[in-house]
Amino acid sequence: MSLVKLTIKGISYSQTQNGAYALILNEVDGERKLPIVIGAFEAQSIAIALEKEIKPPRPLTHDLFKSFADRFDIVVKQVIIHKLVDGVFYSSIICERDKIEEIIDARTSDAIALALRFSAPIFTYKNILDKAGIYLNANPSETENNEDEGVLSTPETFGLESDDEKSNDGYNKFSLSELHEFLEIAVQDEDYEKAARIRDEISKRES
Repeated sequence: MSLVKLTIKGISYSQTQNGAYALILNEVDGERKLPIVIGAFEAQSIAIALEKEIKPPRPLTHDLFKSFADRFDIVVKQVIIHKLVDGVFYSSIICERDKIEEIIDARTSDAIALALRFSAPIFTYKNILDKAGIYLNANPSETENNEDEGVLSTPETFGLESDDEKSNDGYNKFSLSELHEFLEIAVQDEDYEKAARIRDEISKRES
């Protein structure tokens, strides 16, 4: 399976769930976006790492991990979002110490927060992006006036949710064609958190 490199486009506040954010990852050599719902703490940590000028008075958890790793000559080489199951993304942190490589399982939000601090690249597999990626401005005639770039602020992430929590959105009541229509509307409205939830329901149906 081929790897696809991702960059962080930004973070947007959830309009439907208090304390939740949507981290938007962007395909480097393409137009697809990968929205991932994350919690407030992870969103703050990622936002601080993006804003190089911001230095918290005391180290955050991810800053502490970076200091610990530096002290013992551990380097994060890359992060890979390697699996998507029922709307939950699974990631691995590829580390190296004394030329010995180790793979550590991690939540995607934590993995990305650390990748930023180590200036490590973020990847996912093509089949995951094919399944969960969202095209923006797919129809230029309808969205040519949509200023997509710069819409998001530089703060956001992925909260692990149960299937029961997802079903509360009520999307399981609609047909696939209706879900695809809802997804298009959510993307046009730049409600990436809602788009991620609808996409997850579609992925569950089509898997």
